[in-house]
Amino acid sequence: MTGLVEHGQLFIGGELTDPVGKDVIEVISPHTEEVIGRVPHACREDVDGAVAVARRAFDEGPWPRATLEERIEVVNRIKDGIAARHEEIARVISSENGSPYSWSVLAQALGAMMVWDAAIKVAQGYPHEERRDGVLGPILVRREPVGVVAAVVPWNVPQFVAAAKLAPALLAGCTVVLKPSPESPLDAYLLGEIARDAGLPEGVLSILPAGREVSEYLVGHPGVDKVSFTGSVAAGKRVMEVAARHLTRVTLELGGKSAAVVLPDADVQAAVSGIVPAAWMNNGQACVAQTRILVPRTRYDEYADAFAAAASALKVGDPLDPATQVGPLVARRQQQRNLDYIRIGQEEGAKVLTGGGRPAGLERGWYVEPTLFGDVHNSMRIAREEIFGPVICLLPYGDEQEALKIANDSDYGLSGSVWTADVEHGIEVARQVRTGTYSVNTFSLDMLGPFGGYKNSGLGREFGPEGYGEYLEHKMIHLPAGA
Repeated sequence: MTGLVEHGQLFIGGELTDPVGKDVIEVISPHTEEVIGRVPHACREDVDGAVAVARRAFDEGPWPRATLEERIEVVNRIKDGIAARHEEIARVISSENGSPYSWSVLAQALGAMMVWDAAIKVAQGYPHEERRDGVLGPILVRREPVGVVAAVVPWNVPQFVAAAKLAPALLAGCTVVLKPSPESPLDAYLLGEIARDAGLPEGVLSILPAGREVSEYLVGHPGVDKVSFTGSVAAGKRVMEVAARHLTRVTLELGGKSAAVVLPDADVQAAVSGIVPAAWMNNGQACVAQTRILVPRTRYDEYADAFAAAASALKVGDPLDPATQVGPLVARRQQQRNLDYIRIGQEEGAKVLTGGGRPAGLERGWYVEPTLFGDVHNSMRIAREEIFGPVICLLPYGDEQEALKIANDSDYGLSGSVWTADVEHGIEVARQVRTGTYSVNTFSLDMLGPFGGYKNSGLGREFGPEGYGEYLEHKMIHLPAGA
């Protein structure tokens, strides 16, 4: 992305509309620390207008009343539009949040396209209406769209998370007010253009970049029927509290402190090559990142050397350079947060095996070296709190039961992995770890299965039939005997 990008209007109900207020969001490059974009900061009155448009489109418009096939046609065109512009989308997101361009192409853009495609497959096979034999006679069970959806997405994977919410909501027949983060609003304008060109009817989608205060107003709005939120645990608790005033349904996808468990029989190179990209992906700014690496105490030195060597070899630099593997963090506050945790880890007695500060030669930009801590105990703050950056912990364990205890000793339960020569035994380990997503000898996130967390990692599910069902109400219709 080159030059200053400026948008003077908001995308409301499919049309570019003048904002009510005069506040502006400045988008700052995490690489150059310079302003690269400006967009309007939506205010409460803009929210009122967008919700009113969405309400009218749901109550009176054609979208909820269209056939599933008609909705799929439009959503297919959105998916194709993302595919056609995936390189542009990747460049914009890398410029906004520092995500390495090579990763942005695969995960931020093409990954989002895959989410849209998977949602279509799920909707096509979903039982929207079925007859059952009831206790008192035949019944008809229908699944109907929940209504107006407020979708609040974060800055780390904005298009991917937007797709996780928008695709099932739109296919279900809902209307949506999308609230992108103030750190990454520019790519949302590309999505608005794609949705408009795909033929999404008037009122079905609005996009309102804004900060926390306006977000809170949106999720507490009486015209909203469903809130889907991705973000921090603290913000998720507040969303749930505010939405409860109107008994608004919520889905919360929150934080993680996931453990990669390396069993004694694992191949060292296979484990290291699989875990390193899963730990430092997106500069460590991923809720599913494998931030606690558990290794056998008997082979600790071997693994410490191997992981430290792999982490120190990661190329740090300009996120738009295709060779970059770790870019800058999204904001100065995130950089300082990571540096503070590095200091805390050392004060707690952990040992920096590699990294530990700003990269040499990168005095400008919000960079932090890929950092690996050794000699970490699970009671330390760096092992318990979500750092959200390139700071990873290596923890030794004695036997498998201790490894399982450490993996489960967390306020979070979002992701995790196990690495072993015995896949069947790996599955047994997976069954004992309390997380919503788990991988054996790999790390992946499949859009046809349910994604979400245990404990403080969230409420409800995204992806798969389970995620699609979050945007549907269930209705029972009693029928006369013989019907």
